Amino acid sequence: MHNELTVAEKWHDEGRKIALATVVETWGSAPRPVGSHLVIDADGNFEGSVSGGCVEGAVIAEAIDVIESGKPQVLEFGVADEKAWEVGLSCGGRIRVLVVSLG
Repeated sequence: MHNELTVAEKWHDEGRKIALATVVETWGSAPRPVGSHLVIDADGNFEGSVSGGCVEGAVIAEAIDVIESGKPQVLEFGVADEKAWEVGLSCGGRIRVLVVSLG
């Protein structure tokens, strides 16, 4: 298993523009604990996991926007949120993910 922060450092050193997504809060049933990471580059390559399933696709898409804009985003997915059903998070939990650009 790779350490996502090591991968982020390697990709950054290679000159890739990257973002780091981190689970910062969970409620109820959540597939990954607080502190889980997903590193994403501007081409959509990724390593790690913040949730699994379609939520990861939504986080990757937002991460690419964060890389382009340089503006961090807090994403929230939960069973009460219509978007949660769209991305497949219907397990009764909610997660909050911080996405920041690392260059």
